[in-house]
Amino acid sequence: MAQARESRIGPWLVALGAALWGTESAWRIPLSTLLANADVLVFWEHVILVALALPLVIPRLHELKGVSRRTLGWLVFSGVAGSAVGAVLFTLALDHGNPTVINVVLNIQPVLSTTAAVLLFGDKLAKNFPPWAGLAVVAGMVLVGLGPHLTFAVDAGIGYALACALCWGLSTVAGRAVMVEMSLPLAAGLRVIIGLVCMTIIVGARGLLNPHDLWPAAAHAHAAKTIAWLVLLATLSGGIPLLIYFKGLELTRASTAGYFEMMQTLAAVAITWGFFHHALAWWQVIAGVVLIFAVAMVQRAQEATELPEAT
Repeated sequence: MAQARESRIGPWLVALGAALWGTESAWRIPLSTLLANADVLVFWEHVILVALALPLVIPRLHELKGVSRRTLGWLVFSGVAGSAVGAVLFTLALDHGNPTVINVVLNIQPVLSTTAAVLLFGDKLAKNFPPWAGLAVVAGMVLVGLGPHLTFAVDAGIGYALACALCWGLSTVAGRAVMVEMSLPLAAGLRVIIGLVCMTIIVGARGLLNPHDLWPAAAHAHAAKTIAWLVLLATLSGGIPLLIYFKGLELTRASTAGYFEMMQTLAAVAITWGFFHHALAWWQVIAGVVLIFAVAMVQRAQEATELPEAT
């Protein structure tokens, strides 16, 4: 395996990619009404992503000869857990629980990715890492609605949210492992191809792999609008962020990356405010500022520690 690299710009590329992912609600919310099923929406998103990725992947397939089986395993896991299973679990969480509670629970994702990075890759944590990391997690929870008025009830939604956070957290670690050994276009492209295979299996298993369910009456009645929104979702909020995100992972240790992914939460809140006119409380604005400051301090703290040796 090649030697792991790190750069100060790496975490901020992760943040930029995650923030662009956070804009997806601008297209995903109206598409959910037109396509009627979240799995179908994710399926079409991956179809477009694969169509865009193939010109990047096909000329680079020869690179796979020099990639270890372990890295290929991490790639498959990243595609399955990050692109497909995580999206399905997130949908199930929203279907079975309080959306605000679900989004609060998902903010434990960076804690899980940091734990995995330490256990699996030997990432070292600076002495002042825990307080800044904890502040970032709390700020993220407050940003999406944590407060004295919010009540938690143990239900299936929380269980699905925890499983989703685990999938996405481990996917971050897997993505870092892949980018140490594989080129950016090949890694990003293969991830969405694996994601499409998984979504095809999921959609087929649920009996949705037929023209009526894949393209319902509402989508047919507004075909141009549906296609335009799908393309915007797959490009501006999908493919472009994925390339930026994977480049960031190439230059960022796994224990740090998860906290910069929380910029997706910040962007999502901004989109619901700007596009859907949801009011922001003053404490959410403060939480957003604190979140940016806390993740910057996480990076600064980790710069003082040595990179783990590649294995």
